[in-house]
Amino acid sequence: MSRPSLPDAEVALAVFTRDLRVRDNPVLTGALDGAGAVVPCFVFDDAMGATAHAAPNRAGFLVESLAALDRALRDRGAALVVRRGDWVVEVLRLAHACGARTVHVARDVSGYAQRRLGRLRAEAARAGVAVRTHESLTVVPPGELRAGGGGPYLVFTPYFRRWSARPWRPVLPAPRRVPMPPGVAPGRLPPVPGGRAPGAVPGGEDEGLARLRAWNRAHLADYGGSGHDDLAGDRTSRVSPYLHLGCLSPLEVATRLRDRPGGAPFVRQLCWRDFYAQLLAARPEVARDDVRAGAPRWRDDDAAFAAWCAGRTGYPLVDAGMRQLLAEGWMHNRARMVVASFLTKDLMIDWRRGAAHFMAHLLDGDVASNQLNWQWVAGTGTDTNPHRVYNPTVQARRFDPGGAYVRRYVDELAGVAGDVHDPPPAVRAATGYPDPIVDHHEAIERWRAARRR
Repeated sequence: MSRPSLPDAEVALAVFTRDLRVRDNPVLTGALDGAGAVVPCFVFDDAMGATAHAAPNRAGFLVESLAALDRALRDRGAALVVRRGDWVVEVLRLAHACGARTVHVARDVSGYAQRRLGRLRAEAARAGVAVRTHESLTVVPPGELRAGGGGPYLVFTPYFRRWSARPWRPVLPAPRRVPMPPGVAPGRLPPVPGGRAPGAVPGGEDEGLARLRAWNRAHLADYGGSGHDDLAGDRTSRVSPYLHLGCLSPLEVATRLRDRPGGAPFVRQLCWRDFYAQLLAARPEVARDDVRAGAPRWRDDDAAFAAWCAGRTGYPLVDAGMRQLLAEGWMHNRARMVVASFLTKDLMIDWRRGAAHFMAHLLDGDVASNQLNWQWVAGTGTDTNPHRVYNPTVQARRFDPGGAYVRRYVDELAGVAGDVHDPPPAVRAATGYPDPIVDHHEAIERWRAARRR
């Protein structure tokens, strides 16, 4: 690309990553501060291509979110510049082509993201380009709260106390105008991939804001009561995919909602997201390694794993959750805990296999939240009670007492009257619904015995 004709004022490069919005975006605001022109860009990283191919739900959500970001930038006089290749090479190539001496980018927490940023810093320094990093992933920046020994917090409650007392930065307004230098070719977004879940929600900042506002009006007030655990009522916000890619600012969401009725317990869930982000930022290896020792000897049972993935375990709540994942690319949080407990404790299958299956399907597949929530349930993570077990039938009768959630996702049981949480053999035979692949009580005794060894 030839260098465009530029004004005398400085040009800055704003590199979007997981901050695909114009509202409360420190990267975009930082690039605009003092620069006469800004080149907003997104680079499809070839090193992450295989992951995107394996996760069409998130790949499609990403493309839709980028298209929405491009529209928002065009409304402000700019356009999203799209490139593909080696992320560091393409960022610096674009900086050189447009005459930018400063690159603005958000800091992220995964091991890969930290290595990538380190490489960008080193290669940019050799090229005479400054790199300015910003915090936009979380409410409180991951490294700002440290436990007594200087490391990350491993227990949520003391972290939550510190997090709650920490002042938050002000919410940044969306810029009215983004001046862009002439002559920069925007490039094209790829098409939305096929193979997505039929019920997957669309991506984008406006979509996320609309869904958050509608949920706020209808359900925020009762979130702290039974709302967030009501499987059939589906009263959770469902904004996690928009938070994952930064279509919504977690800080703006927390700031707007914390003082409203029901806001405090919802904001506490945003703190859990920050809690896991600060742990992964400090210890990237926990994306694959146990946080704490004591896991049982995991079993290799491909048939049982396949039944779990397909929602054919014979436990209706487990199967409803797994089928919701396949149908929507999302799963109710209560169901996530139950299905994770069933895989790791009833079936004694390694949490990493379950986490990988989730990452292949979830729209909100976030490395920190996904991997560390899985470890919390599996008893290898930050749960102070690693022996916790979720009985799938007891959980179903408590949080789906009328069976509406099960009937919604388990077709075989949709027309069954009465209790659908433990169908008798005659009902299973008549409907084609499978028998349980394990006896829960016997399986948990085996798991407990294995942990004692």
